[in-house]
Amino acid sequence: MATSPISVQLYTVREALAHDVPGTLRRLADLGLTQVEPFDLTARAAALAPALAEAGLSAPTAHARVVGEDLDAVFAAATALGTGTVIDPRVATDRWHTAGSIASIADDLNAAAAVAARHGVRVGYHNHAQEVEVVLDGRTALEVLADHLDEAVVLEVDAYWAAVGGQDPVALLRRLGTRVVALHLKDGPGTPEVLDQVALGSGGQPLREVVEAAPHALRVVELDDCRGDRFAAVADSLTWLRAQGLA
Repeated sequence: MATSPISVQLYTVREALAHDVPGTLRRLADLGLTQVEPFDLTARAAALAPALAEAGLSAPTAHARVVGEDLDAVFAAATALGTGTVIDPRVATDRWHTAGSIASIADDLNAAAAVAARHGVRVGYHNHAQEVEVVLDGRTALEVLADHLDEAVVLEVDAYWAAVGGQDPVALLRRLGTRVVALHLKDGPGTPEVLDQVALGSGGQPLREVVEAAPHALRVVELDDCRGDRFAAVADSLTWLRAQGLA
């Protein structure tokens, strides 16, 4: 199986990042990481750019809202950071309940992708549970969205939240196919309680099968929260991925 570089979503270490950007990035680089995934890109790009360079890290993907935002500002921030894929992390829950409203989300993402292309950037979308809890004619809302997306728009599938939403994440990934360019990897019991999330390999998620279902996707370690130290959980997650030959 082909392996892929590993990244970490900086939201995992958000408190440390708020206190000390350079120091936090150095700690992640010291774990052997070469890539990270920023969040709230537009507000954070100026502080992150020099600190990433100092730590020897890149940010190929980043989270930033694109639906309803000042797109030129978003994609200019991405360009300044060297980020090639800007991923919208969430569209409001009330827009996922009908085929028509889902198609309108796709219209928004497609329009954003056209602007992104002028900056040399592409657009993606990241799921939570809401996009898979809604099922229309036997297909999840996320799959319905994919039907309406331009080829230029990609997906980052959060396999854990797919499980929370009642879907088999492995089967979902297989159905979505090559549009999936990144994975959020989490472990735990697959419940909405984020404090129950744990280091990869310590919970009940089928992580190897998830990775094998999208072998060329960027693997992004993330904990929304946990009951222990999140830096330690990231370190343990990387150790597990390497021991399994998945990094």
